[in-house]
Amino acid sequence: MAEQETKALPADSRALGLDAQLCFALYSAQLAMGKIYRQQLADLGLTYPQYLVMLVLWETDGLTVSALGDRLYLDSATLTPLLKRLQSLGLLSRNRSQADQRQVLVSLTPAGRALQNQAQVIPHGVLCATGCSPDQAQVLKSSLETLRAHLLHAAIENPAIQ
Repeated sequence: MAEQETKALPADSRALGLDAQLCFALYSAQLAMGKIYRQQLADLGLTYPQYLVMLVLWETDGLTVSALGDRLYLDSATLTPLLKRLQSLGLLSRNRSQADQRQVLVSLTPAGRALQNQAQVIPHGVLCATGCSPDQAQVLKSSLETLRAHLLHAAIENPAIQ
């Protein structure tokens, strides 16, 4: 068998290396984080996106679908199947607003509220898996929030990026 040669990238092409990409570092970290959440959420019977919906509702119950989507950066086409599944699990209800029939209000059921008690252990389990101290995790979270804000601003300022 002939051995394949490994060629070094020209100096000006190094920026195109996979390991040089910030997006890949974020993407691969998100995949690893997803594995941890799958393990942590198994006992709750929730997926990570479903967990995010529940987190928002545990903070503020009775939100409209659009307010929930805004909080999670999700459009209604992505959010609606999540809400239907959580409703079928008996964790939330969706009802038309009495004040404005065009709006759908999402509210926790008693079972959805009760699940919050079981979920109390999730943040600690995830923090332990990161290997970060609480202070390190807070600094990282803050940096990512700043990055998100800059990227969203850039996307608005330059729609060609989208």
